[in-house]
Amino acid sequence: MDNILEVVNLRKEYREFTLKDISFSLPRGYIMGLIGPNGAGKTTTIKLIMNIINPDGGKVSVFGRSYRDSEEEIKNRIGYVGETQYFFEDMTVDWTERFISAYYEKWDPGMFDSLIKRFGVSRTKKTKELSKGMKVKLSLALALAHHPQLLILDEPTSGLDPVVRREILDMLLDLIQDDGKSVLMSSHITEDIEKIADYVTYIVDGNITLTDEKENILSSWKKIHIKGELATPWIKSKLKAVQENIFGISGMTDDYRAILEHTGGSKGSSGIRVENATLDDILISFVKGGKQC
Repeated sequence: MDNILEVVNLRKEYREFTLKDISFSLPRGYIMGLIGPNGAGKTTTIKLIMNIINPDGGKVSVFGRSYRDSEEEIKNRIGYVGETQYFFEDMTVDWTERFISAYYEKWDPGMFDSLIKRFGVSRTKKTKELSKGMKVKLSLALALAHHPQLLILDEPTSGLDPVVRREILDMLLDLIQDDGKSVLMSSHITEDIEKIADYVTYIVDGNITLTDEKENILSSWKKIHIKGELATPWIKSKLKAVQENIFGISGMTDDYRAILEHTGGSKGSSGIRVENATLDDILISFVKGGKQC
């Protein structure tokens, strides 16, 4: 499969945080959600991918090229929306378009105009007059108006109301219908990732804990509840985020079939209950690990 983005053993060290030799890849034509709690390393990862900060190890390949040899070409083919939207606050949306368009070879004024009309962003307003949601929409219009092949979004829906979030997610799904385009979107809002992503990469405390197709993850990971007399030490070793009470134990596992086989039971049998998990359930299990809660 043709990968539009490859991250190999990427490392960044700060005084109180280290991104620890992470690796993942994004195939062309798909959406990947980069999921993790605040402070996990999502923004650091994206800044490294964008070559905004320099790595302490590893490499990033975009469109099969490195920034060292092809930075201008790569950035002309990427659309980027950062965690915070920065504009010249006293300038209008119209002026902002003229300013940004000068940096891109394939700027499409017709597409920009179509996007801001779709988003309801006025050309004549100063950017300081725009709400947070409107600033995100403007940023997306600016990021998309040069027909990027890869769109990189850092927490684009954070702090937005559900209606605006849904509108932005729908737009991303429309975008991906254009063959060959891909999206990397970081978020701690797992509900948004679950709606649109094809692939999911979990990052917790600077580590990649899991990266796979979303459907593989959701079919493998389950919540499991086991009566006390069946809860052997071996079973406990297979669970994350273990909870114990007088009735038995509960936890998350990606190996529930082995647990069923070990206990001689089956899904739904007496003493064992297996439930589907959400991406949020899985994230919480990685954050809590094997610790009692």
